[in-house]
Amino acid sequence: MVRAITPAGQSKTRRALVKLLKTRGPMDATQIAARLDLTAMAVRQHLYQLQEEKLVTAEERPVPVGRPAKYWQLTRDADRLFPDAYAELSVALIDALRDAFGEAGLKRVLESRGSRQQADYLKRIPHSLPLQDKLRGLARIRTEEGYMAEVKRDGKGGFLFIENHCPICAAATVCQGFCSTELELFRTVLGRNVNVERIEHMVSGERRCAYRIAIGSRAA
Repeated sequence: MVRAITPAGQSKTRRALVKLLKTRGPMDATQIAARLDLTAMAVRQHLYQLQEEKLVTAEERPVPVGRPAKYWQLTRDADRLFPDAYAELSVALIDALRDAFGEAGLKRVLESRGSRQQADYLKRIPHSLPLQDKLRGLARIRTEEGYMAEVKRDGKGGFLFIENHCPICAAATVCQGFCSTELELFRTVLGRNVNVERIEHMVSGERRCAYRIAIGSRAA
């Protein structure tokens, strides 16, 4: 039985709706209502409020019968609803490091950060674990750090490792070194016999970062 939204539950429902769009991408009101156990009318009320705040936008898509359906998705403005790891400060520090030490100095700082991350992750994710367990452990750590990570089967014998949010996106946009060191971090933690391929990238304008993971020696 679907339920209506009470005033006390509006904030909780709003958070659940936004998180659903963040992790699942564009959906119509009926799909959202089914996932949240709400009426479609209640969902639309929330969506229209979010639209007024410029946090969601709608795109009409054709359906086999009847009027086109509205598919809702988050806007870039909605990023402020999620952890951003002090975006402005991060960008300012990167600019200061680049000015003081040049690109070579900034690269050394990123390498040092990457080495610390590797040491921490490897303590928590033993090499002896099966790949699926390593990925689950990696998803837990990344979610703790604000990346909203999850693991899915890819239907081809491998996995998809998905990060639905990037708390350092502002920093990564002005310094691509963050992304390259994190890709190397995943490869180190998961093992030399595992291929890690980035197939979606937030910095390139996509809504999430996604990696295809499969067992098999990777190219040098």
